[in-house]
Amino acid sequence: MSKTETVHENVVLDTSSPAEVNSGLNTRLSNWKEYQKIAFRIAFIFFVSISIPNNAEWYDHVIHIDWTNLHYRDLYDIARFGSGINFFGNKIFGSQLNGYANWVITLLVSIGVGVIWTVVDRYRKPQPKEYNNLYYWLRAIVRYRAGIGIIGFGFTKLLPVQMPYPSVGLLNTNFGDLTAQKIYWLSIGIVPWYQVFAGVVEVLAGALLFFRGTTTFGAILLFGALGDIVFVNFAYDGGVHVYSSYFVLLSGFLLVQDIPRLYNLLILERLTIPVNYYPSFSQKWQKYTRAAIKVGVFYVFLILLFYLQYVNFKYDPYKQPSTKGVTALRGLYNVTEFKVNNQTIPYSPLDTVRWQQATFENWTTLTFRVNKPTALDLSNGGGDPQRDINRTFELTGVGGGQRAFHYYADTVDHVLYLQDKYKAIPDRRNRVAGVGGDGGTEKNLNGGIDKPLTEGASTEKASLDPNWINPEAWKHIGDEVKMIDPKAASTRRDREFATAKKSEKRNRMILHYETTDGNRVILKGIDQYKDSIYVVLEKVNRSYALPSSTLEAGKYK
Repeated sequence: MSKTETVHENVVLDTSSPAEVNSGLNTRLSNWKEYQKIAFRIAFIFFVSISIPNNAEWYDHVIHIDWTNLHYRDLYDIARFGSGINFFGNKIFGSQLNGYANWVITLLVSIGVGVIWTVVDRYRKPQPKEYNNLYYWLRAIVRYRAGIGIIGFGFTKLLPVQMPYPSVGLLNTNFGDLTAQKIYWLSIGIVPWYQVFAGVVEVLAGALLFFRGTTTFGAILLFGALGDIVFVNFAYDGGVHVYSSYFVLLSGFLLVQDIPRLYNLLILERLTIPVNYYPSFSQKWQKYTRAAIKVGVFYVFLILLFYLQYVNFKYDPYKQPSTKGVTALRGLYNVTEFKVNNQTIPYSPLDTVRWQQATFENWTTLTFRVNKPTALDLSNGGGDPQRDINRTFELTGVGGGQRAFHYYADTVDHVLYLQDKYKAIPDRRNRVAGVGGDGGTEKNLNGGIDKPLTEGASTEKASLDPNWINPEAWKHIGDEVKMIDPKAASTRRDREFATAKKSEKRNRMILHYETTDGNRVILKGIDQYKDSIYVVLEKVNRSYALPSSTLEAGKYK
């Protein structure tokens, strides 16, 4: 039977072993070796620095959250923030070190502060013999930081929206036109229940970290699950290697004190009694405060976030556009006739103007392929965009001349107002994340180019006319903000649409459409080059070897 023994005024040891065994362990708790103290001082500065937000945007975001009309991303962004010391920039010796430079800088600063701390302690009277109390609170900070962060990450898999099931356009993209990253993400997207399992593992790991007694199990689970994700991101160039490494680092720190115990138990097969330091919360206000914090964290990041994530999955999956497309225009089409400026262009796989194949998705996207290379978007299509035009998973990591246009549909006059989803200078994603939270590198965010693109890098003509859609058409199109189910409405969505740029530099087309049953569609109008085009599409009822997803995100009926 176990018993509880108070070791000194504010220390409680949970023991269940022979006294002589505990005696040696207790001695280790109360007498730290000098190298342990130095290592702890450095670790304390380092892990506190990488566990708190380091940019003003995050604090501004938290202050302005509308808790009466939440979006899942409001809570997700509380957990996903940039951290670490970045006063000296985010490069060391001119390099980002693949995104890890911030960690190196933080470590160097921590070593410097740790040395100063050591010198100061030498002159303290009396000198501290141990740092058990600080160590406990440092572990508590890291436990909650890792727990909250991984739960936010895990819910996007538990309700599978992080790696969507392939769209019709992606299903009909040549395999060789996909980047390694895209192939991996689609490979997970086609098996949504596996994605759900991965989400369960991550959420479970996070929940276990909230309790002192289950921290070891949570840390082991987190270390194993995220260690695999780190390797996957390096192998497939996924761009999330830094953020996944972050959780491996935090869980590794939490496991440090368990490694000798596990080695003693599992390898040496010896009696092992874990002895942990817990401060005494004897005062009533301490007990209530502790309980309130734990219950509050549980409610916000497990119950409320799950509900908001469910709403997102059901009505507004963040990597797919949320607005349903024109019902009559859905599916895969062959281009049977194509005219430019009234000149017919016969089919040729080598032609650089003629469309070769087109798809209308369930949502407001038209894709088509031409034999003309386009710049690659190497991001993973994630982040926090609210507007459909900025949800780019359909084109990220896709080459071979595949184009994706978002459209507004005037279903009264049968006109589509289309804008290119590709932007040479992409909008910033994960806006509150900052350094250490985004995980992307310049290469991932700038179309494979190692240095930032400059304004005007687009190779095609772009319209800047903010009034390219006339007022009468807007009356027919309606208010884009309200084009999703009211259950998915949020202040965050309202704010982003209200501040959206009215004259973005994008390629645009205005096409009139004609169809009776969707099997034959005629498009005619002005394309992105200001040329008149006439396109006849014949629907292809194709059976895919890949079964349909049994977990469909979004509402498009």
